[in-house]
Amino acid sequence: MNPLNYRGKAGDSHQCNTVNPLNYRGKAALVTGASSGIGDAFARALAARGMDLLLSGRSEEPLRALAGELATRQNVRAEVVRVNLAEPDAPGRLQAAADELRFEPDLLVNNAGLGVQGPFAETPLERQLETLRVNCQALAALSGLYLPRMRARRSGAILNIGSTAAFQPVPYLAVYAASTAFVVSFSEALWAEAGRYGVRVVVVCPGPVAETRFGERAGMPPSLYVAGRTVSREAVVTAALDALDCNRPTATVGFQNRLGALAVALVPRRLQLTVTERVFRRMGR
Repeated sequence: MNPLNYRGKAGDSHQCNTVNPLNYRGKAALVTGASSGIGDAFARALAARGMDLLLSGRSEEPLRALAGELATRQNVRAEVVRVNLAEPDAPGRLQAAADELRFEPDLLVNNAGLGVQGPFAETPLERQLETLRVNCQALAALSGLYLPRMRARRSGAILNIGSTAAFQPVPYLAVYAASTAFVVSFSEALWAEAGRYGVRVVVVCPGPVAETRFGERAGMPPSLYVAGRTVSREAVVTAALDALDCNRPTATVGFQNRLGALAVALVPRRLQLTVTERVFRRMGR
């Protein structure tokens, strides 16, 4: 077994000792949603650790620019496949393209995600269904396509991007929050199933993340993204790779978010829903 290695920096509060520390150099990663935001940050971090990359997303031009930059700067192989994961057959087409390139990922980063803010009854149904196809169906499909291969060689890792929205229902983000709850539950179950085959599975749950276009595309209010309420893209990547190194199933990014996740379990559900509905309704205004 020759697993993937990230050693946290000195003083990292999430450091731990693992029996099989991960080794990235000379390995390969497939990153979805890599044209901007968190996906871009993952691509840069993994290339700096010596990983070859297959970058996928809907916007080919920024993908090719990033691939060219990383190939030159980090001396790694960087390939690009343009694909829209909202299309039902997209995961299979992505794997077929990877196979044609003879690119077999040791690490699958399911980063692509969508969200829609607003009352469910007033937002286009197709946009809500598209959110489910990308956040749930495509993530499960790519995991299902690559996990059997990883199990067969008894090595590999899957890293899924969730959200703190997974920890409770969120009115006006009903479908997005429910989809991230699926991502967390699915990922943790796979962590339990895959471990004895030498495969690690991690889900990372940030709150609002700075320097991404997710909130703008989802129609979320700018007040969610003011200084002090966001975490950096790099913090998400660091937390994710640290959890992967420690073989933890879940990583919640940010001290306040970790406290919030714990507090949710202590508050009656009806009160949670009432307060959250009022807060997000006012934000929407």
